[in-house]
Amino acid sequence: MVRFNLAALLFALLVPCVISQDVIAQDNDTAEKAAPLTESVSLFNGKDLTGWTGREDLWSVEDGQIVGRTTAEAPIRKNTFLIYTDSEPSDFELTLQFKIENTNSGIQYRSKVIDEKEFVVGGYQADIDFSNRFAGILYEEKGRGILAERGQSVTIDGNGDKMVKKFADGKELGNGIHPGKWNDYRIVADGNHLQHFINGALVSEVFDHQSDKSSSSGVLAFQLHVGDPMVVRFKNIVLHPVD
Repeated sequence: MVRFNLAALLFALLVPCVISQDVIAQDNDTAEKAAPLTESVSLFNGKDLTGWTGREDLWSVEDGQIVGRTTAEAPIRKNTFLIYTDSEPSDFELTLQFKIENTNSGIQYRSKVIDEKEFVVGGYQADIDFSNRFAGILYEEKGRGILAERGQSVTIDGNGDKMVKKFADGKELGNGIHPGKWNDYRIVADGNHLQHFINGALVSEVFDHQSDKSSSSGVLAFQLHVGDPMVVRFKNIVLHPVD
């Protein structure tokens, strides 16, 4: 004789529904965060880090600026990031101003959170550095490394092979970037076409057709780089629809 456990039967019937609703909610949340932009949105209120998450001992707000700071007394052991949590944009233009004091930083976009506890992300990065060697390049953090140097337009095919065209001299473009002073950064992500502009000049671009490596959406974040003590500042951070 077959005996039925009524409680177990009800549990078996109900649990898939609960899990299904959770999955749907997560999918809806992800879709909402990656929804196309219809108007410009300010990502920073100038007063606090609402909408952002990162190490509280490293990131703060001063004089209407987001400030990342490391010290010699408490050096960081790995790159860490301040992550924007309210959206994961796909196609967009991001404009902001930055100022760096020492070493290296960057602006992550269409990136993925790799370690939530340590605030580690990987993905496309618009590079910033005090030495002015890498500022403006397109680098893939935790991925393929340098995708385009300053002055390069790079097409990456489906196999990861690169076709590189030089549209300007990288050193000359660097003369228009001013370490230790405020600079304008504009990042354009339109489909697989990615462009970096600093102080109005195109400094690098990539057409990324490598579908198993490329990214169509993801988080924005600011980097503090392992190494010597540093300070980096960001302000006037606005996300725009692609023009």
